[in-house]
Amino acid sequence: MKKLLYTLALILSVLLLLSTWQHWIDFDLVEMFGFVSGGWTVWLTVKENIWNWPIGIINSIFFLVLFLHSRLFADSGLQIIYIILGFLGWYWWLYGGEKKTQLKVERINAKTIVALSIITVICTWPMTIYLRHINDVAPFWDALTTVLSLVAQYLLTKKIMENWPVWISVDVIYVALYGYKNLYLTAFLYFIFLCMCFRGVFEWRLALKKTLTVNHERYVQI
Repeated sequence: MKKLLYTLALILSVLLLLSTWQHWIDFDLVEMFGFVSGGWTVWLTVKENIWNWPIGIINSIFFLVLFLHSRLFADSGLQIIYIILGFLGWYWWLYGGEKKTQLKVERINAKTIVALSIITVICTWPMTIYLRHINDVAPFWDALTTVLSLVAQYLLTKKIMENWPVWISVDVIYVALYGYKNLYLTAFLYFIFLCMCFRGVFEWRLALKKTLTVNHERYVQI
């Protein structure tokens, strides 16, 4: 059943790209590539599949081009950082665990919450001023989503469970922002991301429960 679903998703992806390339549907080809690769990236992340990282890097390249053209400068810069974090996350998921094993899902600690909260407040304000100065179309929201996205991406690279509620907050804002910029396909994509995030919460909770159970059994054996 799982293989069938992946096959159908792959066929649908090819059809969407082909339809856009042939102008059967009226969407920008770069935006459609971002749409397709973005959908695959988030779904593979939900499933803790390591292929989310290389596909995510490709996705960031497409969105970098798209956002530069739309004058969403903070989002453009964000894609560059995503590419860098993509390579780091790729490595950490493979070798960031105990004794360079695969990384397991973990919960956030109080120290990290305080640090990331302070970073969010400190960075959003000056970025808003800068974006307003360079005539960004939505300076505060662009700055806030940029900072929160970096926070969420960092948590994701470390496989911390709480990346999902941060992504949910970001995606709600992005749906409205991209709709305002007439990037309707991208807005729809982020709505799909939003739905996938709730699935991610469910899937990662199961993975976390499994990890805690294994750790408990090891402790009992010791």
